[in-house]
Amino acid sequence: MNGVVAGITYRAVLGRRRILLLILLPLGLVGLAVLLRLVGSADERSAVTLMQSFAIGTMLPLLGLIAGTGVIAPEIDDGTVLHLLSKPISRPVIAQTKFAVAASLLALFAALPTFVAAWLLVGGESGIATGFTVGALCGGIAYAALFLLLGVVTRHAVTIGIIYALVWEGLIGNFVPGARQFSVQQWARSIADQLSSSPFLSTDVKLSFAVPALIVVTVGGVLWAGQRLRAYSLTGDE
Repeated sequence: MNGVVAGITYRAVLGRRRILLLILLPLGLVGLAVLLRLVGSADERSAVTLMQSFAIGTMLPLLGLIAGTGVIAPEIDDGTVLHLLSKPISRPVIAQTKFAVAASLLALFAALPTFVAAWLLVGGESGIATGFTVGALCGGIAYAALFLLLGVVTRHAVTIGIIYALVWEGLIGNFVPGARQFSVQQWARSIADQLSSSPFLSTDVKLSFAVPALIVVTVGGVLWAGQRLRAYSLTGDE
């Protein structure tokens, strides 16, 4: 990991309009938790439903898309990545640093708010807060690698990412059992289910598949992104 590249990347992501979305989505989750608490609906069923549908099902993939593509895609689009690639820094190291920045942003803006929202609703009951926090963290790390790779291999990363997150995972993944095996969201839920004893939480994807899949996507995405950057021409052509 390169500290200079990390610092530049943090400033670039947090200094743009993306920071608004990075903040608004977690605030929406915590706000919904507070509202449920105020109206007396703070029970396990409500907590699991909110965590599955909003925290893991909506907020996590969208934040993953914002952070994962945001650390590299804008630089490729406006050509400023050429200045970075001209420096004596290993391109795999650049990819790994970009990934680390995206993953840390997801830990802060996705995993932490998930814990706060779940804790506001049910405290430590049935391990719901812990389960979904770890699930969000693991899923966020995989999303960071996946969307970083998209940002490197295509200039349409945001469009493809939205199609994957909303259509494949949000629509097809929720209604077609076989498709759930290839959904980061479902892998995150599998981890949450393993760490929680709530009867309202269950998943179709086994942990024995989810964990290796998360590792393969994360490691493979970062390594592939590094190799693509290695082949990137300083003229801007891939």
